[in-house]
Amino acid sequence: MARLLYSLLFYLATPLIWLRLLWRARRQPEYLQHLAERYGFYGSAAPAKLIWVHAVSVGETRAAQPLIEGLLARWPEHRILLTGMTPTGREAGRTLYGERVLQAYLPYDYPRASQRFLRHFAPAFGVLMETEIWPNLLATAARQQVPVILANARLSARSARGYGRLRPLVQPAFAALAGVCAQTAGDGQRIADLGARRLEVCGNIKFDVTPTAEQLLLGAGWRQSVGQRPVWLAASTREGEEVLVLEAWRRLALADALLVLVPRHPQRFAEVAALLDQQGLSWRRRSAGLPAADTAVWLGDSMGEMAAYCSMADLAFIGGSLLPLGGQNLIEAAACDCPVLVGPHTFNFLQATEDAIAAGAARRVADVEALAAGVSDLLGDATKLATMRRAAGDFARAHRGAAQRTLALIAQWSDRAGR
Repeated sequence: MARLLYSLLFYLATPLIWLRLLWRARRQPEYLQHLAERYGFYGSAAPAKLIWVHAVSVGETRAAQPLIEGLLARWPEHRILLTGMTPTGREAGRTLYGERVLQAYLPYDYPRASQRFLRHFAPAFGVLMETEIWPNLLATAARQQVPVILANARLSARSARGYGRLRPLVQPAFAALAGVCAQTAGDGQRIADLGARRLEVCGNIKFDVTPTAEQLLLGAGWRQSVGQRPVWLAASTREGEEVLVLEAWRRLALADALLVLVPRHPQRFAEVAALLDQQGLSWRRRSAGLPAADTAVWLGDSMGEMAAYCSMADLAFIGGSLLPLGGQNLIEAAACDCPVLVGPHTFNFLQATEDAIAAGAARRVADVEALAAGVSDLLGDATKLATMRRAAGDFARAHRGAAQRTLALIAQWSDRAGR
């Protein structure tokens, strides 16, 4: 009955879904492409042997890379279908995997759309990245005997409370999973409390995403171009944070420091550029070339180059954490031996953040004033910065291995893999 009511509400919300697509298409016209896929209609025939991986957007698509590479190596006779929900995620998949994987949008969670999707592709099994729980999709997969594993699963206490209020709907969905590979024991306990039956703690696959030699070389070239100037990176900033970051930048005691400002979402590049103009700063876009000697702010308006930005920087502030947005992933910066500052709000990556702080790879700052003080302190003290840099690299390396543990469990839980 709960799922019937959910489906009815989904149908009633269809006009709002279309309005949301149209609104997003104002900044990203790509949202209006491949619309039929969002309802479970696909043009070309599917391969006979196929493994399905769902990564909702850019972050999950990149995090899935070690797992997808492992799936390709372990089951070479199968093609990989990578589904997502956003054009930027689809573009990230194209950049990372090229023609080695098929790509499509996962349909909205209408009952018939889920049936069409699974009937068309008939995957041997599916892997959902992080916390993608769709009641109709999972119910249909269970009926069609398609094992679905939740990988790199995380669930904050806040999200768990939200799911708990919908227990009659979500408990059967969690119970329908063939297995769950949780990032931490806390994540695992919260997911088990919601109905998951088979669960193991595997760690965070994002630690297994290592920067490529090309990205490191690109960052080194950028670093060489700016000479001896201190460089601090504000990575994956969210709406409302750029103003705060720029306020912190103005408070720095180091007059020649270069701020590399990289918004989380590409559709906001123009908005942040307008903010920089409004504040009268000397700035330049990454797409327009390298920063000049008098450039105060270099706007990172590119996709897929975060490792290069991190390897260029002396220090990184990770966005989404100065405002109550839950924080973004600090692991990529640590993997590039880049020390990290985070704000007070990191509930989306709580365990990784706390572990990084305990390892000396990261520091927490309470507000704009503390951010400015932290940047000034570290950029002004080469010994502290070097110690933190070593700690960041050691922290990232010490936590690798989750992808292989996850692959082993997928092989154990997906008894259709040989079909």
